[in-house]
Amino acid sequence: MEASNSEVVREFRIFKVLKDGRIEFNRPLTADPIPPSDDPVTGVRSKDVVISPDVSVRIFLPKLPDPNAKLPLLFYIHGGGFCMLSPFSAQYHNYVKNLAADGNVIAVSVDYGLFPKRPIPACYEDSWAALQWVASHANGDGPDDWLNNHADFQRVFIAGDSAGGNISHTLLSRVGSIELPGMKVVGGILIHPFFGGTDDDSMWLYMCPTNKGLTDPRIKPPAEDLARLGCERVLVFVAEKDLLLPVGKAYVDELKKSGWRGAVEIVENREKDHCFHMFYPQDEQAIANKKRIVSFIHKE
Repeated sequence: MEASNSEVVREFRIFKVLKDGRIEFNRPLTADPIPPSDDPVTGVRSKDVVISPDVSVRIFLPKLPDPNAKLPLLFYIHGGGFCMLSPFSAQYHNYVKNLAADGNVIAVSVDYGLFPKRPIPACYEDSWAALQWVASHANGDGPDDWLNNHADFQRVFIAGDSAGGNISHTLLSRVGSIELPGMKVVGGILIHPFFGGTDDDSMWLYMCPTNKGLTDPRIKPPAEDLARLGCERVLVFVAEKDLLLPVGKAYVDELKKSGWRGAVEIVENREKDHCFHMFYPQDEQAIANKKRIVSFIHKE
C-alpha cells in the first residue's frame, strides 16, 4: 500500500505529485533563515514586521548621513517558483540589503504564502496586502516609524525576480486600477520574470487550483492589463540562457503595443542563466545589473 501511495502521478520541474496527494520537492525548499541585524559593513539596518498571520515583511534602512532624509522606497518580491525561499533566505537578505546600501533606498521585502501550504493566488493577495500596508504610511502616521520618517511615497518602485517578477507585474496592473492614496509608483523592475509560454505553464496551473487556463491573465497578461500599468517606467532584465528569455522579451513587445503610455527598457545578460545574479553576486554582469537598477531608480 505504501509503495502504491508513493507512486508519482504528476511530475514538474520543481516537484512531483504522489498518488496519495503528497508533494515531493526535487530540492530543499528553504535554507536556514538569517535574522535581521545592523550590518557593520554596509551600515544597513534591518527588521521584521508582522502584518497579519499570513504576511510579514523585512525592512532595510540604509545608513543615513541626514537623519531627516526621505529615500525612494523599493518594494521587493522574491522568486522561488511560487513555492520556495523568503526574504529571510541568505540570498535574498543579502541581495536586498545591498540594493538598499548601493541605491540609498529604504527597501521592503515581502514574505508571501507559498505552495503547497498556501496555493496560488495567495502569493498575489499577500503581496498586495503588504503593498497596501506600506501605503498606509503615506501620511506619516502608519504603524512603522522607519517608513513614516524615511520613505518618500512619491518615489516608490515595485521589483521582483522570477516568480516575484510575475507578481510585480500583477501588482503594477492593480495599482493602475485601484488607487493607493498618497503613494506614487514611479517604476517597475522585473528580473527574469515568469510568464506563460514555457514548459512550466502546467506547474503554475497545478499550483493554482482556481486558474483560468493558459489564458489566465496572471501568466498571459492581456493588452488591457498591460495598458493600465500604474507606473511611468518599467525595466526588464532577461538572460540569454534562461528558459524564460522568450517570454520576457514577449512581455516587453506586448507592453509596447498595448497602448501603455510609459517607457520600457530591456537589458539582456549574454551567456547567463536564470537569476545568475543571486548565485554569483560578484559576477561582472550581476554588478552591472545592480548599478542599472540604481540608475533606473534615481533616473540617472
